[in-house]
Amino acid sequence: MTVDQFPDRTIQVDGKSYLYFGGTSYLGMATNPDFQILLFDSIKTWGTSYGSSRNSNIQLRIYREAEDLLSKNSGAEAALTVSSGTLAGRLVMDYLAKTHQHFYHYPKTHPAILENASRPLFVDGKLHPGLRDEVKEAVVITADALLSLAVKPTNFDFLDDISLSKTITLLIDESHSLGIVGKDGTGVYKTINHPSISQKIMISSLTKAYGCSGGVIVGDKKLVDSIRNAVVFISAAGMNPIFLQTFVKGQDIIQNQLKKLRENLQFLYGDDHLPQQFYYDHHYPVIYSHSNVIFDYLKSKGIIITNFKYPNYDALMNRIVITANHTKDDLEQLKSALRLFQKETLH
Repeated sequence: MTVDQFPDRTIQVDGKSYLYFGGTSYLGMATNPDFQILLFDSIKTWGTSYGSSRNSNIQLRIYREAEDLLSKNSGAEAALTVSSGTLAGRLVMDYLAKTHQHFYHYPKTHPAILENASRPLFVDGKLHPGLRDEVKEAVVITADALLSLAVKPTNFDFLDDISLSKTITLLIDESHSLGIVGKDGTGVYKTINHPSISQKIMISSLTKAYGCSGGVIVGDKKLVDSIRNAVVFISAAGMNPIFLQTFVKGQDIIQNQLKKLRENLQFLYGDDHLPQQFYYDHHYPVIYSHSNVIFDYLKSKGIIITNFKYPNYDALMNRIVITANHTKDDLEQLKSALRLFQKETLH
């Protein structure tokens, strides 16, 4: 489907209007009028783009201001912004590969933090033998804080079973949790506190919930300083400063949108339960379905959802996304369609 404008709560397809429950604009920032005004004002200050190296002799103050805010929100020592979440992941992986030989990945981990020779964290339902032996070594464990096809944060209890002989670096991707999960939307990172972790790192896209094109690396000061001096970082342009200023000045708008999103979730779920064919959590704005006919069915009811083949998953992904911009009428239509789908598919 090719469209000619940003798909917000509605989408135009082949001249017909549909309700849109897809994408990743959880807080609806991309089309928020107040947020857009801040962005327009930022363009007047910083221009439309800035292609110089972050390590140039000319330094833009907004980078430090935004990164200080991001580190404060996450509870980490330091933060570093880059042009995308994927680049953030690759920069961290390159940094860790210099000092670590063994990487382990949680099932379905995003490719941005998947090392080529990474071992699966679990083998036949048990922790990998390499994490249970008594060999003293530093290892890296990578995981999505909230998997692309999950509705609850990843459970890190497996850390309890890792041998005490291992020095663990935990790298998590918060792209689908930062901004919408946790107190004030600050994500999962600050809640992961385990004595086995020697170093904790977070990378995330800022494009999804926050509507700001770019990515961030969060961790200790040593990590951030090292990546700041990496060849790829030095030779690449930074995140567009107009989004950083908009992010900093738009904190009240972001929190207001988060409040609206949570009110929408409360309205959608309330005390009711959705049909059993759907996988969801009352606190997360995504509903999944494994049905191979749900997309066409909802389209026939005037609703478009996300439907495509996602890396690391076998079947097409059917992803129903609720945003802060959906109205109560929108949500009522969605609930009605899902209930009708249950009735019609049971007969």
